Amino acid sequence: MRNGDRLALILTTLSAVAGSLAAQSECSGVPTPAQTICSRAVDAYKTFQPFGGIAISGGNPELGTARALGGPGHLFVSARVNAVKADIPNPDTTQGKISGGVPAPVVEGGLGLFQGTGGGLLAVDALVSATLLPTNLDKLSVDSNATRIGSVALGVGYGARVGVLNGAFPIPSVSVSVMRRSLPRVQLGDLSKGDNFQFDTDLKATNIRVAASLRFILLDLAAGFGFDHYSSTGHLRFYNNPPLNTTVQTITVPVTNNRQVLFANAGLNFVAMKLVGEIGYQTGKDQQLSTSYSDFDPTAGHVYGGVGVRFSF
Repeated sequence: MRNGDRLALILTTLSAVAGSLAAQSECSGVPTPAQTICSRAVDAYKTFQPFGGIAISGGNPELGTARALGGPGHLFVSARVNAVKADIPNPDTTQGKISGGVPAPVVEGGLGLFQGTGGGLLAVDALVSATLLPTNLDKLSVDSNATRIGSVALGVGYGARVGVLNGAFPIPSVSVSVMRRSLPRVQLGDLSKGDNFQFDTDLKATNIRVAASLRFILLDLAAGFGFDHYSSTGHLRFYNNPPLNTTVQTITVPVTNNRQVLFANAGLNFVAMKLVGEIGYQTGKDQQLSTSYSDFDPTAGHVYGGVGVRFSF
């Protein structure tokens, strides 16, 4: 065997061992009869986190444009709905997956802080966002201490955008932004209603975006790329003595994920109001799941999108 082949074999073996040890540590204290449901619950939780992260983050922090606002006295407000098609392994069986859309209504805004130079270099905007979480859905509950407006809980976000170019056709506007978003702790599933497991989790996302945009009279176009870091701590609960199901066990699972994203926007510009749509792609990554599932690719990337209306002043 050549040295290169030996090195590849060693790296592959170490990777497999590391994944196995991670799975063992998460469910190591669980009685043997519940090991399977524990491992599958952890797999489902790990694969769901990036979907939640891109749903609250989206692509462009200001739909349809990368142009800085232009200093004090300028602002924007937008309302959008992000969505991503989620596929997670079915924790009840290895023979299928659970598919569905993950929507997230988001309200965003920005305020110009510094005009920058004549070409837009180093213009600075403050950015904020609020993700709207209904609290009256079946099998979903939100932390009682979460900020609320009526029956809707809020996840908050904040950040900044720095202008590179103002842009004037055919030169695009260019900017770089950083956002930090978070959701209050939510619980999904309910053991008392027959679910095999339930979990509560928080979610934090850090978004870095580089975007460029052009305006063609009534048409706005924008595109860009970015990097996301997601982190959360989940508390998974399940019965550890099947089939009696009388004793509940809780395990704590911290998860982090890094993803690259691409996005493109197109919208109609009606002076102060803009109607904008977004399409994007989130890269995939092998998360070293403990179980192999048919009809499910744990390394696949995912398409996401959104539509919204933006008001600029």
